[in-house]
Amino acid sequence: MIKTVNLTKVYRSDEVETTALNEVNIEIKEGEFVSVMGPSGCGKSTLLNVLGMIDSPTAGDYLFNGQEVGRLSESKRSDVRKHNLGFVFQSFNLIDELTVFENVELPMLYTKVPSAERKTRVNELLEGMNIMHRRNHFPQQLSGGQQQRVAVARAVVNKPRLILADEPTGNLDSSNGDEVMKILSELNSTGTTILMVTHSQYCAEFGNRIIRMLDGKVVVENVVKQYL
Repeated sequence: MIKTVNLTKVYRSDEVETTALNEVNIEIKEGEFVSVMGPSGCGKSTLLNVLGMIDSPTAGDYLFNGQEVGRLSESKRSDVRKHNLGFVFQSFNLIDELTVFENVELPMLYTKVPSAERKTRVNELLEGMNIMHRRNHFPQQLSGGQQQRVAVARAVVNKPRLILADEPTGNLDSSNGDEVMKILSELNSTGTTILMVTHSQYCAEFGNRIIRMLDGKVVVENVVKQYL
């Protein structure tokens, strides 16, 4: 699903040049659950942004489903992104002015899913994540764990092939964090590919492989459990 060849990202200002990714070479097969670890500033989130087509690489190749996407225009990257990717963030990134139902429904508006199907999909997800009773509430009326469940529902409502999760348990207590990891594991068991950035060794081991980064480079990969 994902292959990078010497993927490089350099940020430049008038006085400073920072290499956030330094010739990164990784492959992720469809259906894998891969965790990325490393100290702050090692390039984890930059990697996620480039693989999520939010940012473009400075050099190197990024192939998604066999297509070179790193050099696509922003509009074309956006089109690939909205039909294939779902995002889960540490800070939830829900829209305060929208209800739970409306937050989860939003990605389907961009992909022009018919109204009746939108309603069915949202209700099924909210039921499955035990948040249906909050469907008409606003994000600030929810606990952190409830907000992250809504964020996960929003990420998967368009049935993406790949979910990118950036510290999805970072703002949660251990109980709610466990619940989010259980949801991600269940999604992976049904065939969804997951790439997750985390500082937590415990969370990382929910994946079948751990990629460790340092100074913008991949320094080691560990197999946690065999990918089937």
